[in-house]
Amino acid sequence: MHVTIPRVARVLLAAVGLAAAFAVAAQTPAVSPNEVEQAKAQVKQQQSQPLNNQPVWKEIRSGEPQSTTLPKRSGEILIQPEGQTWRAARVPLATVGGFLFALTLITIAVFYVVRGPIKLHGAATGRMIERFTLVERAVHWSVAITFTALAVTGLILTFGKTVLLPLIGYTLFSWLATLAKVLHNFVGPLLVILLPIMIVLFIRENLFRAGDWAWMKKLGGMFSGKHVPAGKANAGQKVLFWLMVMGAGITLSVTGLILDFPNFNQTRQTMQVANIVHMIAGLIGTILLTGHIYLGTIGMRGALDAMRTGYVDETWAKEHHEYWYNDVKAGKVEGEGAAPVMAQRAV
Repeated sequence: MHVTIPRVARVLLAAVGLAAAFAVAAQTPAVSPNEVEQAKAQVKQQQSQPLNNQPVWKEIRSGEPQSTTLPKRSGEILIQPEGQTWRAARVPLATVGGFLFALTLITIAVFYVVRGPIKLHGAATGRMIERFTLVERAVHWSVAITFTALAVTGLILTFGKTVLLPLIGYTLFSWLATLAKVLHNFVGPLLVILLPIMIVLFIRENLFRAGDWAWMKKLGGMFSGKHVPAGKANAGQKVLFWLMVMGAGITLSVTGLILDFPNFNQTRQTMQVANIVHMIAGLIGTILLTGHIYLGTIGMRGALDAMRTGYVDETWAKEHHEYWYNDVKAGKVEGEGAAPVMAQRAV
């Protein structure tokens, strides 16, 4: 039996073709009906509108997970649609916050010019009362310096490109922005450590009591100049404590940790939400801090001495915190570890 060469060639060609078909089939991934429909839509789109890849970009921007080799969460999403929402919301929110901060500075300046500093009505006695212990002052100043550093660097990072860049130029602003970023990132964790200590030390005297509503209705006599009795912390200081320390402070600490340490496997959406919340809480805290600095320095005579030395004059204590002064005189005050210290200072 003789086999012709053409026949053998045909058999070999058929075998090679069959092997190639199997190889291609083995390397071709399974195609789902959805992918088939998307491919058809793309072909149709290219026929009607060449170079318009709308179906492809629609799929990419859908936010649906795809295949990836990246180990991070959300790495399988090429374009995150929520990112555009974050970008669109951040600028107007920052702008509103910037105007509110500027309005706060203007209001304080006008108030100081019209009202002036809050002074004592009576003469100082020279007899001093301990208002804050060394530990309380050390914690207060540590938190104050940390919070102020974060507020200033936060303002530079948020508004520097708009406000400072046109004034100081690219070179100086780049150095300033880099310094602000580094300080903000490294000082932030210090606030996380110091804030709980401050809360433990000061939360008891900042609990609201019966006489606080009367103080609030008259705004402590700041505009009328009339005497309004208060405890060791008046109602305004208590509102500041709960808004700035408990509210803004804790919010900034939590969101700051999320932003400062992205290696905890947070998603991009989590980081974006934390960024918006952090910015809003930071602006609120900065506005409240500005008012607190004003009243604690030039806005009220004797307030800075209280936190600097720990002592206030009896007249100051009676006029600004009469309920607390009465408790001190009666020996009812607790918290310094012993009876309130009375000191004599030459007038």
